[in-house]
Amino acid sequence: MRSQPNIVGVHLVFEQAGQVLLQRRSPDSPLAPGSWHVPAGHLEEESATACAVRESEEELGVKIDPQDLRLVHVLHYRDSVAAIPRIQLFFRVLSYGGTPRICEPDRHTALAWHPYAALPSPLVAYTAVALTAIAVGRPFAAMGWAA
Repeated sequence: MRSQPNIVGVHLVFEQAGQVLLQRRSPDSPLAPGSWHVPAGHLEEESATACAVRESEEELGVKIDPQDLRLVHVLHYRDSVAAIPRIQLFFRVLSYGGTPRICEPDRHTALAWHPYAALPSPLVAYTAVALTAIAVGRPFAAMGWAA
């Protein structure tokens, strides 16, 4: 068997009073246009926590100390369209400075808190899998794999 590269996605799970913060993707987005999703980005030449800190500032204008991040879920995802599978890391944000706001209006059209028990639709499919698992304390899920 040969090794296969994976794209690494870093996702931020902001929670308050049983709700999670979601952004609605632009209708022009190449991935899941108009769908709700947690703040996220791809790992660049940085650690996963450094990526989370960077993305929180870029997308929401909030500051996070890496010590205030907890890895709560890993999703190994294979899309039927994309050739490269993805490892999706979901970090719970324990504390942050500032008020979340839309900082990339070309990429996101709305920002809102949603109860775990009533997540909005449409929701990015793998995000729904991950948030459902996080809500019940499951640290790992796989999606899109034959076995």
